[in-house]
This record gives sequence, structure tokens and C-alpha cells, in this order.
Amino acid sequence: MKIEAILSPAELPALAKRDLRNTICVVFDVLRATSTFVTALHHGARAIIPVSEISEAVAIHKRQPDVLLGGERNGIKICAGQTGGIDFDFGNSPREYTPDKVRDKTIVSTTTNGTRALRAGVGARTVLAASFLNLTATAKFLRRLQPAQILLVCAGTRENTSLEDVLAAGALAELLLVDAGGKADSDSTGIAVGINRAAKSNLTEAVCRSENARRLLAIPELRDDVAFCLRQDAFNLVAVLGSDGAVRVSI
Repeated sequence: MKIEAILSPAELPALAKRDLRNTICVVFDVLRATSTFVTALHHGARAIIPVSEISEAVAIHKRQPDVLLGGERNGIKICAGQTGGIDFDFGNSPREYTPDKVRDKTIVSTTTNGTRALRAGVGARTVLAASFLNLTATAKFLRRLQPAQILLVCAGTRENTSLEDVLAAGALAELLLVDAGGKADSDSTGIAVGINRAAKSNLTEAVCRSENARRLLAIPELRDDVAFCLRQDAFNLVAVLGSDGAVRVSI
């Protein structure tokens, strides 16, 4: 089982040229898309459909008025002025996706980086949405499948690397590398593991220095998202992007 990591979203376009048929892509957007998807699924959402553009989400809603719309631009919930008349039901805060609002619902989501990263791996054998919230469950799933290659994909911030995504990728890699004597297969994976090992004794302090966390902490209604998203193994589920483009709980 070879483990490689993509630490910057600038690397995502190159995935279209790679043969990923024997690869499982594990996508991290800790603050906050993949954390939000995992939370919504844990709270009973039927499925999450990630799309890259606002216009795609609106088009699906016009065809299927019963779906809910979620997502953000620049961290803030998408409003009617950005869509041509439709206010989104949710932003990108996992704390919004409560059981009473999402149970048995399908949610179409578009975010600045996370949904784009999930869509970039569509040629892979399997694509997973991962976070600190479901880290161990994801590791157990990967150990059971024993794929030839695992690609850890850090969604990042705009075109930049995000510390929190690298930390989560490193934490997952460390769980998987136990059977290999703790040695990483690639420099990128080694970097992620090393950063995680240096920071994991005080993960919150490390993440709060990151660009994404600083931005969220400066917005009173979103500041609690940071602590929420850093809860390791809060949910025992694996989130899989299916061939139909929807993320569901693996059964």
C-alpha cells in the first residue's frame, strides 16, 4: 500500500492526466467542507452532492426542488445576490447541519476548495471525504481494502496549502504506516507525517495559527467551527463519493 500526498490545490489539475483506477483518493478540507459533509451524514442526511460552481447547484435545485442547498464563498453562506434569486439553506458550518434539518435530505454543496478537490478525483477507484471527525473509521476502511495506492488530497485555501489539511493527512498516514514501520513512501507523505507529529500534542494551538482558522475565529458566528472540526473520531463513519456523484455513508 503506497501512500502519496498532494499538499497544495495547485496540484489538482494534474490528477486529470493520471491513471487513478487503482488509487483511493482521500480528500481533506478540515475547515470546513469535508468536516461538514461527515457531520451532515452522521446526522442522517441521505447524501451530499458536491459541485464546483454555484450555477451547478442552482441547476440541480431547479430540477429537484426538494434538495437543500449548502455552501460558501469566502467562508460566508451563498445568498440570492450570488445565485440570481435563491438563498442557500446552509453555509459551510458543520454546526448548521443538525438532525432536524438534514435527516433524510439530499444536500447539494459548493465550496471554494473542498468540493473542487472531491471532483478532481473522480477517475479514482474510490474517493473518500475525510476529516479529524472520522479519521480512525477512514483508516480502518483503507486497511480493510488494502488498495495498491492511496492519495491523500489536501483541499487547501484558494491555491495555497492549508496547515489543517496537511495535519489531518499526516495523522491518517501515521495510522496507516504503523504496519510499515512508520516509514513514508513519498516526500510529500513524509512532510505531512512530520508536521503532524510535531503538532499533535497541541493540535488546537497549531491549527489556530493557520490562515483558515484565523479567518473563522475573527467571525463571531463561525469561530466555534474551529474547535468542532478538530474533534478527533467524533463520528464512526466512512464517507464515499459514489459513481453518481453523491457522497454517502459506506455500508
